[in-house]
This record gives sequence, structure tokens and C-alpha cells, in this order.
Amino acid sequence: MTKALNLSQLLKRVVRAYGAMDFDAGEEGISPRRLPGWTRPQLPAPVDMVARMASGVRLQFSTDTRNLGLSFLATTRHMAGRPRRPVAFNLETGGRIHSARSDLGNDVILNPEEPGGFEFIRGEPDTIWFTDLAGGSKACELWLPHNASVELRTLIVDDGAQLAPTSDARTKWIHYGSSISQCAEAEEPAYIWPAVAARRADVAVQNLGLAGQCHLDQFVARTIRDADADLVSIKIGINIVNADSMRERVFAPALHGFLDTIREGKPKTPIIAISPIFCPSAETRPGPMRRDASGKFSTFEGLDAIRNGCMSLRRVREIMTEVVDTRRNSGDANLHYVDGLTLFGADDADDLPDDLHPNAAGYIRIGERFAPTLARWAGPAAL
Repeated sequence: MTKALNLSQLLKRVVRAYGAMDFDAGEEGISPRRLPGWTRPQLPAPVDMVARMASGVRLQFSTDTRNLGLSFLATTRHMAGRPRRPVAFNLETGGRIHSARSDLGNDVILNPEEPGGFEFIRGEPDTIWFTDLAGGSKACELWLPHNASVELRTLIVDDGAQLAPTSDARTKWIHYGSSISQCAEAEEPAYIWPAVAARRADVAVQNLGLAGQCHLDQFVARTIRDADADLVSIKIGINIVNADSMRERVFAPALHGFLDTIREGKPKTPIIAISPIFCPSAETRPGPMRRDASGKFSTFEGLDAIRNGCMSLRRVREIMTEVVDTRRNSGDANLHYVDGLTLFGADDADDLPDDLHPNAAGYIRIGERFAPTLARWAGPAAL
């Protein structure tokens, strides 16, 4: 026999939704959001959409149950003509990672030919289970889907099982980035690259990877400034190039301003600025980028007469290096630069199926490669 516990009530007193800064109230549950409530009036619709996706969010608690269930209603989004992917969950406990998947839920089908256009198909709620867990009280982290929003309804435990809060004494790391940090292409939420790096470095990650929406927005800078974090990283550049949202005149001052805002609340906190990973068509040619019929992303050729000041990824890396060097020479010894090509370079291109986003193996590799740098600046000496 089991008992179902209302998660809207549990989140107020027993269960912590690590990585969630706000919630939407649904018909029968509660949905985590990765940006705080005060940002809502400032969010463009695409940012609001990806902030509702739970990449990096997990439920933390301790329990002695042998069987654990979660009832929910998921909402996935995908382009027309492409299949709906399953929604995955992971339970991390006792040094093991358990997996569960669901094919049910709402479906939002986006129309690439009509910006903002979509078809909504209502789906059914579901319940996933993790069974035959180890006996005794155990700390649990239940990772929510990285590629979907999810209305949490009930947490289900064995009759007589206890549920209690759990503490997390790990160094707190907050990370900001693009779709390559949200990692929708990863197979499971516990294997997005920030989660892989955090696990190896033994830190707790809060993921602000916002697919397509990493444009140095000040509402994100203020969120990071005010967050409870011991370490900050920002992985920027690819969205700015593929949307052609900034040119050289704007990019360097915008990056300075973003860092200035963080430094208002975190004057000595280590900040790691990470430049873009490899993207073949944009390395030496500026954006914007488009997706072709085969699913590959590429930049436009020509248009040279109107591209004065447009940036390629190579130029983005140069400017980022210059900004970091300037600030370090001005006294910010806790600001550091990591070249994204050291995390995923041209030799890794076989794991870049659409010429922009790594596949599941590529994301794991990025996390493994970043982990030593993360551990170095998350250690007691760095703090």
C-alpha cells in the first residue's frame, strides 16, 4: 500500500525544489520556474517559455520508502514534423542514479514558418515510479525533466514511510547559458553537462541555461547578483551570434555591464566566463543562423555590405578574452576565462549532429572536461 502526498503542501515545509525560484499554480499542482517572480513583467515570451522548463531543477528530501512515485502533467515542445520526445526523470540516491520515462502529457507543436505560432494538443497526466530502493532513511534528489515544463501533483511513498527535509552543504554554483547549457538534447536530466560537472566536482548546481535566450539580459544579471551562490559561471556568445542580436560596439559594454551587476552583490565570488564551443559555420562567419530542411544550422553567406561589426565566434572569444583581461588588470582577481573550444572543439564535431547542439555523449564530455575547473574554483581556497 502507498500514500499520495500533495506536493504543493510538501514544497512549503518538507521538500525543496532546488533550482526553482518561482512557481506557477496549475489546476491540480504546482510548476517550477527557473527565474524569480519579479522578472515576469520583463520576460519576452520565448524566455518565459524556457524558464518554465525544469532543466537542473530537482526535488530534495529524505525518506525511508522502498518505492517512490511522482504524479505530474508534463508539457513538451517541439518543431512541427519532428517527433515528441519522452519525458525523463532521474532519482539520485545512495550514489546511484535511477531512471524513469513518460510518453504522456501536453504537446506544444511549434511552427518554424510562423514565429510565435503553435498548436496545443492536450494530453494526460502520468505517474512514474522508482521501485525496490534501498531500505532505511536516504537523501534523495529527484531530477525533473530538462526539456519540458511539469506540473507536480503528488509524491507517493509506502504506507508508514517517513518523509523529511534534507540539508545540502555543498558549494552552491549558479550557471547561465544557452540551449547548450539547458541541454534539451541530453537523454536524461541528471546528464545535462552542468549536472555531470557538478556531480564530479561535488557541488550543487542551479541551471539558468535558457535555450535561445542567452543575451546578457539584465534581469538575469540581477537574479544572479541576488542568488545564494558561492560560484558563478556564464557561458555566452552562441545566441548572440546565431540571432545577430549584438555587434562589437554593443557586446563588450554589455558583457562589462552584466559582470558589473553581478559584482554589486558578489564582489569577491569567483566568476568563470566561458566562451562558445565549436560551431562549424559560425567560427569565422558572422550570424544570423538558420536551420535548413535537413535540420542543420548554418550561417548566411554574403550580405557583407551590411555586416560591419557583426561577430563570428572567433571574434566573440577574442572580445571575451579582452574583457576578462581588462577587468583582471583592474583588480578583479576572481574573474576567470575558459575557452569553450577546450570543452568541445573541432575534434568533437561527430557529436554535433545539427552543427550547433551536442548530442547526449557530447554533453557528458563537456561536463567531464569542465569538472576539474569547477572543482578548482569551488574549493575552500577559492571561496
